Amino acid sequence: MADTSTTTAEGHEHEEDRRDFLLTSTIVVGAAGVALAAWPFIDFMNPSADVLALASLEFDLSSMEPGQAVTVTWRNKPVFIRRRTAAEIDEAKKVPLSDLKDPQADADRVKEGKDEWLVMIGICTHLGCIPAGQKVTDSKGEFGGWFCPCHGSHYDTSGRIRKGPAPRNLEIPPYAFTNDTTVRIG
Repeated sequence: MADTSTTTAEGHEHEEDRRDFLLTSTIVVGAAGVALAAWPFIDFMNPSADVLALASLEFDLSSMEPGQAVTVTWRNKPVFIRRRTAAEIDEAKKVPLSDLKDPQADADRVKEGKDEWLVMIGICTHLGCIPAGQKVTDSKGEFGGWFCPCHGSHYDTSGRIRKGPAPRNLEIPPYAFTNDTTVRIG
């Protein structure tokens, strides 16, 4: 009779091991199935290729002369890039912060060591107009920067609001220089 009880105990342990294996296998296969079924929904939330293409923009600065400005489009917004002259840089640095409606030093609006390059979103912070001042023939306002003729906002050579109804300076987008002649916006 001792042999029968031993066989029953071993058989019982074998059944428990088999049951545990089947339970674990079922859970693993079920979790994998749920993950595979959910992936299309998760992937749908990722930005599309056209959105990713607009996320950043590279622009070659090598052909720009001091005093020249260009407008590029990033995320459907005009971005002003100006290669400032030494006089424009000096003028921007001399302005006391107490004279500014939205106090911000010129050094905080440009990259260190790249003072001549000013990169800003060209949308007036009052009502979203596009200020004049990019073309040589445009009015640059009383402070030599940009002028929004719609409501009379004047910006200086650092894109800071100096006069008019605009509450803030022209916005600086995230940007970096990838080398001496190329800027990446975004």
